[in-house]
Amino acid sequence: MLLFTPGPTPIPESIRQAMAIPTLHHRTKEFESYFEFCRIKLIELMNMQDVLMLASSGSGAMEASIRTFCKKPLCINSGKFGERFVKIAKVYNMPFVEILNDWDTAPNSDEIANILKQDNEIDSICIQMCESAGGLRHNVESIAKVAKEINKDIVIIVDAITALGVEEIDTTNIDVLIGGSQKAFMLPPGMAIIGLSGLALDLIDKNDIGFYFNLKTELKNQRKNTTAWTSPTTIIIGLAKYFEIANIKDIYKETKQRAIATRESLKSLNLKIYPKNPALAMTTIYNEDSLKIRKILKEKYYVNIAGGQDKLKDSIFRINHMGIIPINEALWVVNAIELTLNDLNIRKFDGNASKVFLENYFKQG
Repeated sequence: MLLFTPGPTPIPESIRQAMAIPTLHHRTKEFESYFEFCRIKLIELMNMQDVLMLASSGSGAMEASIRTFCKKPLCINSGKFGERFVKIAKVYNMPFVEILNDWDTAPNSDEIANILKQDNEIDSICIQMCESAGGLRHNVESIAKVAKEINKDIVIIVDAITALGVEEIDTTNIDVLIGGSQKAFMLPPGMAIIGLSGLALDLIDKNDIGFYFNLKTELKNQRKNTTAWTSPTTIIIGLAKYFEIANIKDIYKETKQRAIATRESLKSLNLKIYPKNPALAMTTIYNEDSLKIRKILKEKYYVNIAGGQDKLKDSIFRINHMGIIPINEALWVVNAIELTLNDLNIRKFDGNASKVFLENYFKQG
């Protein structure tokens, strides 16, 4: 079975083997060397001043970030995960402003600028780089730049869980960049990553908040290559292996090639791309036969892709592009989708999906 869901992603054999070594205790020099290596590599990858690794899913990092950095956030809600920022603010009875969009539509910088000019109590922006509920890419870099021009001290918090390791991110105006182990890093779920700017580090020092998700306590320990609580040791060892085998620039290039080639291939089959501004992390197709397509793909062609959530549960399917994916596997996915459309008498199979995929993949290369 080929796993092409947008997280968890499949784990390469070399990473599985690395994680299968005898368990290391997290309070040892042996494990600290893995931890230090990963810290250095993550800071380099994110181009941030510091980084934290938490034994948590990405949602834990989102909660920790809102509690630590926000008094009145502006929350961008273009899907299930933008909605999560709103829910966290509500749990803590925190005042917030919400921009609510259709799941295929991103806000523009002017809209956000107008809100910030009208409400000077807003001290932070919470936004997804890739809203994976519908595969939408927010123009975070542009929004962050405009926001900083209005208020240099506003904290820009970005959920980049399905963007980190997929594409190069300009973090010039980003203060908090959140990642997760189970996406482009091709690791098991269970570890969140938080990249931090100088402004974020100053606020962590001032805001001694929480117990388990106390970022001040955690930062103090992680700068010594250990953690305040038990580390996700196996995942960190796997991450070290990922950095050993991964050429990040090649991964960025190949991910973009796969995403564009897949998109053009499926468009040639008269399938509709759902978001108006698609992310590179996944291709999302809107189709009334999504459930049938996914069922045949899994049972007949051994390809496991994801459906939607909530209002899009039965009307979209999502194909992963994150991580190290052999071209033959990506090619089989579009070929299998064309075969499935033939099975459903939607379109006669003629091999066009493979042809268009290869033309577009190598044209970019």
